[in-house]
Amino acid sequence: MSDADSDTGNGGPEMVQINLRLSKSFLEDIDATWQEEGFNSRSEFLRHIARDAVKHPAFSRSGWKQIAASEHDLRSGSAELVSREEVRAMMDQDGNDE
Repeated sequence: MSDADSDTGNGGPEMVQINLRLSKSFLEDIDATWQEEGFNSRSEFLRHIARDAVKHPAFSRSGWKQIAASEHDLRSGSAELVSREEVRAMMDQDGNDE
């Protein structure tokens, strides 16, 4: 268990503020995404995605690119949903292209 998952006794883990520099257009994309996905705040969303990256480090950059491309295809109507088993098979075929 990491410090990020440990309880400090006061209702949750101790939070530490960090500074992160992003382009304005990327921040706008992040803001649109966290709101569309139903997160309560930008910070909650960023903690969620950082936690996923730490807990699942074997998931490659090309895997994330494939997810983003698939999401775009779904939203544009040029693709159909796939089953959980099909997604797992695609992830297993993914090399370590970074």
